[in-house]
This record gives sequence, structure tokens and C-alpha cells, in this order.
Amino acid sequence: MIAFWQGALGYVPRDPPKEDGVILRDPVGAGPNLCLHRTDEGRLEDYRIHLDLYSSNAGSEVSRLLRLGATLNRPAEKGHDYVTLADPDGNLFDVIDKRGWSFGRRA
Repeated sequence: MIAFWQGALGYVPRDPPKEDGVILRDPVGAGPNLCLHRTDEGRLEDYRIHLDLYSSNAGSEVSRLLRLGATLNRPAEKGHDYVTLADPDGNLFDVIDKRGWSFGRRA
């Protein structure tokens, strides 16, 4: 998981990874930290968090993330501006075409 999210976001570990997780940080300090924490809860029906990654070139970004190990969960559909992927552990996240978006809201 560490390698996937480092590659996906360009983040680096804030401290050396521990057995139960790691905190990844933006190397230039512009973005929020991302904590990857191992739990024994198993899969949850309702996700507590869902990441949306905005891209000005969503098709290219989806291809890059698939090469890093993501899998396609929901392809692009007419009238929708996102694709749903799963990280290597099966956690869902969306890649959203940010053209036409302003701070997460449709312009």
C-alpha cells in the first residue's frame, strides 16, 4: 500500500514506516498528510473515507494509476466525470476530471 500511494500522490513517508502503518506527506508541504493504518476490521460495507483525486487529464491519470496497481471498479459513464478505481487492497477511490470544477463544486 505504501508504494502504491507514494506513486499515486508523489508523497514520501513522514517517518520510517512501522508494522501497523505509515504517515505519508507531501514533500513540498502543500497537501494534507495521508495516514495508512493497518486494522483487523476487514472490509467495511460503508466506507469511513473515500478519496477523490482531481486531474486535468483524467484519462492519463487513470492509466498511470492502473499501471501502479489500481484496478478498475467503475468505468467512465456518459454524464459522469469520474472513474472509480480500487487500490491494491480494494479500497475505492475516484479520479475526477477537474475541468469545469472549482474547489470541488461544478462551475
